[in-house]
Amino acid sequence: MNLPDLQEAKKRSNAKPTIKDALNLKSSKFKGQKFFLKTYGCQMNVHDSEEIKGILNNLNLTETLNLNEADVIVLNTCAIRENAHDKVFGFLGRIKHLKREKPNLIVCVGGCMPQQTSVAKLLQEKYPFVNIVFGTHNINKLGEMLLNVNEKQNIEVYSIEGDVYENIDYKRDSKYSAWVNIMYGCDKFCTYCIVPYTRGKQRSRLMADILKEITNLKLDGYKEITLLGQNVNAYGKDLSEGYDFANLLEEVAKIGIPRIRFVTSHPWDFTPEMLNVIAKYPNIMPYIHLPLQSGSTKILRLMGRRYTKEEYLDLYNRIKETIPGCSITTDIIVGFPNETEEDFNETLDVVKKCVFDGAYTFIYSPREGTPAALIKDNIPLEIKEKRLQTLNNIINEHSLKHNEEYLNKIVKVLITGPSEKGENKVCGYTETMKLVNVIAPNSTIGEIVNVKITEAKSFSLDGEIVIFENIC
Repeated sequence: MNLPDLQEAKKRSNAKPTIKDALNLKSSKFKGQKFFLKTYGCQMNVHDSEEIKGILNNLNLTETLNLNEADVIVLNTCAIRENAHDKVFGFLGRIKHLKREKPNLIVCVGGCMPQQTSVAKLLQEKYPFVNIVFGTHNINKLGEMLLNVNEKQNIEVYSIEGDVYENIDYKRDSKYSAWVNIMYGCDKFCTYCIVPYTRGKQRSRLMADILKEITNLKLDGYKEITLLGQNVNAYGKDLSEGYDFANLLEEVAKIGIPRIRFVTSHPWDFTPEMLNVIAKYPNIMPYIHLPLQSGSTKILRLMGRRYTKEEYLDLYNRIKETIPGCSITTDIIVGFPNETEEDFNETLDVVKKCVFDGAYTFIYSPREGTPAALIKDNIPLEIKEKRLQTLNNIINEHSLKHNEEYLNKIVKVLITGPSEKGENKVCGYTETMKLVNVIAPNSTIGEIVNVKITEAKSFSLDGEIVIFENIC
């Protein structure tokens, strides 16, 4: 049994990560049985779940969306926000009752939450019906843990810098759009963020391995790939191989896959070379997610964000100048400790200047073990909620304004699946990452088609196909 230790998790060395081949264990032990997988959190968690599905499929388990049918349940968790934490433990309450009815049910909890000492101990003391607890560093070992499961709870969570695994058997959620990890972990240590502790040291994959994976995805017919990293544009800084994210992005573009995206960027690591590469290649989509977090330089300093309000605005303007028509979204936290009304107004000032296409907005919640958690949370909840509402009203207004600019225009949309807005509709995304609900048959799924925008809403567009053909 291995319990996590946040003090160990924050240590960093100059050693390069070990590159290992994934285990990809195969067994017929679970043949005829089913698994239920629930994912919480960011794109990285979603892609981790594709790895988990691959592991479970290799053990002859098939997926079910019905919790009551499952023989194995896996919760892949997120530690960023308090509400995600609460949702996981609430869901475990449901599973506890199910386990009483099905004693042979295997319950697994993995991801970022167990990487926190308090969570791992809580699972050990209060949730003994959970059979397997694993962390972000040993997802690859889940198959082995399942093959050796017994009546004793097995907690294997490591607080280490982490390795890099190659040749992973992913079970991808889409046949058209794929996530591609280019790096793991983070070394920024923003004071509010638990990720450097739960995900480990920043460690980049070798460029050759990334390009090989993307080339294979293109050969398999994928139309879009998204390069993933906790701080994606810091890629290569830990390798000393003579290349960085701009170099990687250019080499990926040359492969010729129709659409390339990347998330998430840190303003401190954005270089002019990156902007020039994005502007140079039409298959690199004109969409950038650029977290702001706060518009107050004072709060940014307390957050450990490494840039000022003025530097962020300068970068934003350079992006708009270099990449015409580029869509920019952001992340913003309100109610960080010691955020005054003046600080909050500084955030509103940046939002009004940038007129973002969209934003993920949050009320600050302290994460145990982070430096910010030691600062007195001196802002009442009602003030935080009021600030969030004020911010969201402006963000939504700006989002609608941007979307209205698409009215009666013809745009290219990659159709990704059926729409929830009607039986005769499918949905997909523009090059600028706008969600579009399209009147079209399911046969268009997986194709890039021309769509005329007929209606604009705050969070989506409606449209109809004007030229029924594959653009690629």
